[in-house]
Amino acid sequence: MARDGWYFCLKHQQVEPAAGCRAADRLGPYADRAAAEHALELAKERTEAADEADRRWSEGD
Repeated sequence: MARDGWYFCLKHQQVEPAAGCRAADRLGPYADRAAAEHALELAKERTEAADEADRRWSEGD
């Protein structure tokens, strides 16, 4: 991992080290640059999984 990880900047749509944009504008930290490059895909997968868990919970499954 970089000293403080890697981040995906939502404002600039690019990967950056810890000394980048403000925290409110980025996702992370990620263990490596490659993981940060896939931050939006990972966020989408996690959101879909959480939505499915919410649906199952509300239906009592």
